[in-house]
Amino acid sequence: MIAFSPIGNHEPAPALACTGVSKRYGGVQALSGVDWELLPGEVHALCGENGAGKSTLARICAGIARPDSGEIRRGGCAVAWSGSDEARRDGVGIILQELDLFANLTVAENIALGNPALEARRWVSFDALSRAVAPRLEEAGIPVDPTTPLGELGVSQWQLVAIARVLSLDAKVIFMDEPTSALTEDAVERLFAVIRRLKARGVAIAYVSHKMSEIFRISDRITVMRDGEMVATCATGDTTVDAVIRQMVGRPVTAGEATPPEEPKISVLGVRNLSTRKLRRISFDLADGEIMGVAGLVASGRSELGRALLGLSPLTGGELTLADGTYLPRGVRHAMRSLLALVPEDRRRDGLFMRMSVLENTTIAALRRYSRLGWLRGGEEREAALDLLEQSRTLFADADLPVGALSGGNQQKVLLSKWLLTFPKVLFLDDPTRGIDVGAKDDIYRLIARLARDGVGILWVSSELPELIANSHRIMVLHEGGLQGILESAEATQESVMRLATGHGPAP
Repeated sequence: MIAFSPIGNHEPAPALACTGVSKRYGGVQALSGVDWELLPGEVHALCGENGAGKSTLARICAGIARPDSGEIRRGGCAVAWSGSDEARRDGVGIILQELDLFANLTVAENIALGNPALEARRWVSFDALSRAVAPRLEEAGIPVDPTTPLGELGVSQWQLVAIARVLSLDAKVIFMDEPTSALTEDAVERLFAVIRRLKARGVAIAYVSHKMSEIFRISDRITVMRDGEMVATCATGDTTVDAVIRQMVGRPVTAGEATPPEEPKISVLGVRNLSTRKLRRISFDLADGEIMGVAGLVASGRSELGRALLGLSPLTGGELTLADGTYLPRGVRHAMRSLLALVPEDRRRDGLFMRMSVLENTTIAALRRYSRLGWLRGGEEREAALDLLEQSRTLFADADLPVGALSGGNQQKVLLSKWLLTFPKVLFLDDPTRGIDVGAKDDIYRLIARLARDGVGILWVSSELPELIANSHRIMVLHEGGLQGILESAEATQESVMRLATGHGPAP
């Protein structure tokens, strides 16, 4: 385990400071008179529920957005950047939660974009570019050819490419907005090692995260935000997880635990020797009302399993059965008719239509249910959507607003509601709590447990082992496309899961 030392008793001049910063988006006051500072060589955590203003503050400090009022000072001088390019030239970089990368460009090209040192050439040598970015990819812990198209990589690898891009800037101030939201335990360890090296060089790091274990492990100070305002700032060693959560949400939050299905267990999905280009002879049974966690490291095949079950990745072998007989996946429509559903890992890229309304996104997968002879029964559609959104405790001002106006946690609840409205019997959840706050996570835990009690069989991928162990009945562990073992959650530990995930077999 990496230990992070405190910054000391004598605070240096701030690397970046905000005074009276305010920002409004339409009718929403995102920030209100924020005073905040970031010191050289410190890791300063920003905590708060989705919509508290953390990401807005980070985007303003990195030049992506401009404040309505207030002042940003960098190295003691007031700045008013016209965009993120100017901020980067001033030594300020950011890793965004919603990754601003391009699937049709190579890994090297994505790293070069926005980098003054790599872009400032009339003619580009792609060999030289690959050589320039290779050390940064190695530092970020992503062993991939720089010429690989980004679209061929998974979400977790996209996240590592975004980290490599910021490292290539040699920035003195770095904002990390949920940098581990799609990373597995081994990748998180590599990132923490990078943070330690940056901190030793005097780099100031603002770390936005909902993962309390990470925050208390790596940060020197914690600032809690709520409703666009600063609630408290203190040294990490002077507070507790419970105290921070109370400041964030006004109440203690604990993860709900799944209730085991009652006997007898009836199989709703049988998988025998399932194989694809990335999976090797996977076999398991899923019972009605069972929550089966799916664990594994980057490129282990977790997301590929869901794609195979829904017919998005062609099978090269194996047999599948549902409760009513043999099942051969032929695509999403066929899977939906067979009462299977997949909540994808990347809600912006694969799950939601960000410019469409909350209502439209909720019902778009189930419109047949609310139409007759080609005409949509709008009243029934709205009633069903609003009822489900209420059950999932989704917060929104108006169901006709674009879903992109919602916080990340509420967007995730809309995505879940979209697929729940199809009334599946088998539900594949691909990291459904990625990048959302503790309050929204608690709501989703309770929703998943309720679905299990209603008899839905659930396969649940997560990069956070504690939540899998606390909320699953069994945990399937994958390694390089193969099944390493299935553990009973009551007997599983993070160590036993990681041993399987790294291909070392069960503990002796």
